[in-house]
Amino acid sequence: MFLPFSVRAGRAVAIGTLAAVGLTACGGTTHATTEGATADHAHAQATAPATTPVAQAAVATSAVTIDNFSFIPAAIKVKAGTTVTWTNKDEEPHSVVSSDEPMRSPTLAGKANTFSHTFTKPGRYAYNCGIHPFMHGTVEVTA
Repeated sequence: MFLPFSVRAGRAVAIGTLAAVGLTACGGTTHATTEGATADHAHAQATAPATTPVAQAAVATSAVTIDNFSFIPAAIKVKAGTTVTWTNKDEEPHSVVSSDEPMRSPTLAGKANTFSHTFTKPGRYAYNCGIHPFMHGTVEVTA
């Protein structure tokens, strides 16, 4: 039987689905904080993954690693004229796509595949993985 994703990716999807089902069954994360919550509900809240993305301060670097279905660091800051290089360290294929700065990498299949792009104009450019749209990153370009 052919599986399009690795075992690790399948487990990540299964865990996320189970967490969502568990939160839905108990009324969501806010339900556990109400007075008189049961121990089961409090446990569900404590172990549920955060669903609200946390803003990350931009890191001054021109190198981004793709690992564990994430761009690391997710937010970078470079000067205009800098070439940024993304390196896939994951077992799964990924890509780098942005409509803010017309850019589209080829599929980066296998470990250690890279893609580079030179940012010439100041601005804030959002990008994502074209294969896994939940993966996001930004490049802040300064003068």
